[in-house]
Amino acid sequence: MYRITIVGTGYVGLVTGLCFAETGNEVICVDIDAEKIQRLQQGQEPPFYEPGVEALLRENIRKRHIHFTTELSEAIQRSEIIMLCLPTPPNEDGSADVHHLFDVAQQVVSIFRQTPPPDRRLIVTKSTVPPGTTRQLAEFFQQELPEVSIVVAHNPEFLSEGSAVENFMKPERVIIGTRNSWAIKVLRELYEPFVRTGNPIYVMDETSAELTKYAANAFLALRISFMNELSAYCEAIGADIEQVRLGIGSDSRIGKRYLFPGLGYGGSCLPKDVRALTRAAQQTGVTLQIIPAAERVNAAQIQRFIQKIRNRFTGQLADMDFALWGAAFKPNTDDIREAPALRIIEALLSSGARIRVYDPRALPNLRGRYAEKLIYATSPYECAEGADAIIIATEWAEFRNPDFAYLRQILRQAIIFDGRNLFAPDEMQQRGFEYHSVGRASVYPVPDLRADENVR
Repeated sequence: MYRITIVGTGYVGLVTGLCFAETGNEVICVDIDAEKIQRLQQGQEPPFYEPGVEALLRENIRKRHIHFTTELSEAIQRSEIIMLCLPTPPNEDGSADVHHLFDVAQQVVSIFRQTPPPDRRLIVTKSTVPPGTTRQLAEFFQQELPEVSIVVAHNPEFLSEGSAVENFMKPERVIIGTRNSWAIKVLRELYEPFVRTGNPIYVMDETSAELTKYAANAFLALRISFMNELSAYCEAIGADIEQVRLGIGSDSRIGKRYLFPGLGYGGSCLPKDVRALTRAAQQTGVTLQIIPAAERVNAAQIQRFIQKIRNRFTGQLADMDFALWGAAFKPNTDDIREAPALRIIEALLSSGARIRVYDPRALPNLRGRYAEKLIYATSPYECAEGADAIIIATEWAEFRNPDFAYLRQILRQAIIFDGRNLFAPDEMQQRGFEYHSVGRASVYPVPDLRADENVR
């Protein structure tokens, strides 16, 4: 059992703290947001939606394995391990802003000057940071607190929103970035309960560990952008991107994951990390070529989809009604940061269209951003009623098998723009829909031949 302080109760910090508490450690989570801390202390609904988090929160509060506070000093004086789970938002030039980490580091210095710890302290950066940041922090502590034994290591997180608890509890790998033997021993013991099935723990230097996280996210962005770029070509020549995906995904050298075409990647990680890695390389005199291209393709993909909607209605979107299914950047989260749906909303609103939107989780965040500019529905069908078209922006499970006959009755026009390729075009054609998807030919309802004969 270790005593751990988690600094920052955002997405990474709260999930990390809860999962370590679940394995019997004593965890203190620190945040400057007093209202958030109070709600967490009381076991109220977490500040974000993530499957499994609410149950872990209530259970570990009951067991007294986790505590929440705004007092950094008391927390770090009680803990052997201090984990920095702080935001690293993009600067205007795309580089990562790491000032939150160094602000907390300065607070740690002030606290330990007043009350030096009796033994060693392990400070772990879990935030995604430019390569070299962890070593800079180590040098900072050595310069400011030479009399205190502080070891700084990097331990990147590989959490995917919507499955973060499972990712943490059953990691595909754990990365430990340090060459300090004591820190390696501590972190190995801390993660041992999560890798009992044999998944690896890789130990490397701090800078390589930092780059590993950036490289992983950049490569995922590359895979998504590759398929999206290819989808434009498929539409031009009449190929089916979904068949291409199956064909190449069966190759063991390529694999099946992150090959789904769509509206592009979004969220808090991939867009930010692609830009930050590009900028970090530029600052060392290295110009990356492939990774910035992924960002350009990603931006073009959503614009191409928006243009498809505009072209269908010859640019006359004013006073039209659209039903938007999905606002979160992916299913099983309420996160709308850099969600493709936002770009669609902005384009339609600027064209004078009306938008009714439904999302199982993200509506509160969307309402906070758009207020009364949108109409918020309580179900997919309420959303679709009277609409000129449905636009699918997030692949929530409840969208996959709707009552198509009922949809045809309540829609003003039986038109669907599917940004996630949920349905088979030939089946949509038979169901009487005009159906536009990504990387596949658009289809139109089969004419009712009997009606034609009656007219004759």
